Amino acid sequence: MIEDLPPLMGIETEYGIIRENAEDSDPVEESMALLKASDALSVFGAWSYRFENSHQDLRGFRVRSLAQDEEEDEFCEQDRERPYSYHDMKCDRTLSNGARFYNDHTHPEYSTPECNDLFQLVAHDIAGEHIVARAAELRNKALGGPHVQLFKNNTDYVGHSYGTHDNYMVARDVPFESIVSALVSFLVTRQLYAGSGKVGYEGRNESFSGLQLAQRSDFIESILSIETMTQRPIINTRDESHAGKEFRRLHLILGDANMSAYATALKVGATRLALGLVAAGEAPVLELEDPVADVKKISRDLTGRASLRLKSGKTITALEVQEAFCEAAQRCYAGKSEELNWVVSEWARTLSELKHAPEKLADRIDWAIKADLFQGFMEEESLDWDDPWLKSLDLEYHNLDPERGLYRGLEQEGRVLSLFKESEISEAVDNPPQGTRAWIRGNMVRYYTNDIQSIHWTGMKLKDDSVIDLTELTDPDAVEQWMNSNKEQWIWK
Repeated sequence: MIEDLPPLMGIETEYGIIRENAEDSDPVEESMALLKASDALSVFGAWSYRFENSHQDLRGFRVRSLAQDEEEDEFCEQDRERPYSYHDMKCDRTLSNGARFYNDHTHPEYSTPECNDLFQLVAHDIAGEHIVARAAELRNKALGGPHVQLFKNNTDYVGHSYGTHDNYMVARDVPFESIVSALVSFLVTRQLYAGSGKVGYEGRNESFSGLQLAQRSDFIESILSIETMTQRPIINTRDESHAGKEFRRLHLILGDANMSAYATALKVGATRLALGLVAAGEAPVLELEDPVADVKKISRDLTGRASLRLKSGKTITALEVQEAFCEAAQRCYAGKSEELNWVVSEWARTLSELKHAPEKLADRIDWAIKADLFQGFMEEESLDWDDPWLKSLDLEYHNLDPERGLYRGLEQEGRVLSLFKESEISEAVDNPPQGTRAWIRGNMVRYYTNDIQSIHWTGMKLKDDSVIDLTELTDPDAVEQWMNSNKEQWIWK
């Protein structure tokens, strides 16, 4: 059973950025300035794009063009008027902790190193917050005030969304059709604990007043699609494994950026177990009749009791879908390891509390924290959900600035659950995860910064034209074997 779990995981987060003392601030310029201000130990501007392949589809074909290409062409047309090359604008930094920090056109993006342990991954996701916030601190020092603000969220509240993608290495011998038929209902309903909450809505020809579970739900338009900026799907079909031929990378773009580390851990941990259940043939198959419509329906019901129609003609609630997956995971994974015990027990506890005492979620599930915080504020100020003040507070919940961020304030007051000690986050800021190829990448960055000609997830080329290929190093044994066979060559060994 454990052997069926995805061996590696990662999270990519695009951050919202604004400059408050400039009327016509340019997010490309601001993102570039932020990246250049960073003092994180890194290799700068050496990312290799020749290994990127966004047009290959998991369903076995290659698309000639993406809908987003047209938008990209418009960006490129604008970019040609800038005095920078494509690589100049990307400002890629490959960090000594194995992560990538770069300008994804209009947003600074932090991609964690690939991790084989859930808590290792979540610590690196939080490390990303610290690295991004540190860059903002240095940028603002140069500007003479706190003018640049960064937000770990997914919407600008006027119809534009940017992503937080969770990624899982999955064996190709698991049929993609099996993943789709079992996983869609799980993904549509995981927002019950993974949603970061949003005031109002951004849909077309719709109306909604109140708090939603999730920020991305208004932007999901299809079940399967290779697109990421338009026609956003429940399951993205881009086939870019960044590993050997026996693996695919399941690239999920429907999730929210969580401020709560607990919510991130539960989201990724439960998804990993759901994928393990699919691979083992143990996943509940609860095929929804209209899962795209259900994403929004579930998001606008904070009780989990929204009724969903199955293809069989029966109905089921969002909570019951999650309970079915959780029970299957308990049968297969309880008692297997400390990490798996945490996931199945906290998953069950969260679903039970949502069902019987949802107020208890207000110390660890983002949307529930917001519900508690905003409800109290509305009562004090005699406001309703349509007051613009609520959207401002919603945005500030995600602000990384410790002086302004509402979540940061709750952390300082000890009102939200913390999973890590400061020393553990500091460790993740500076060091790559043990037992993964990211450990080799990060240490090469640390000790051989000036020797690297180009670098990518799957390896690097040195300035003497020698190549280090990490493509096949997908498990700790392979990493250790590589290190043993190269221990005379590299000083970090």
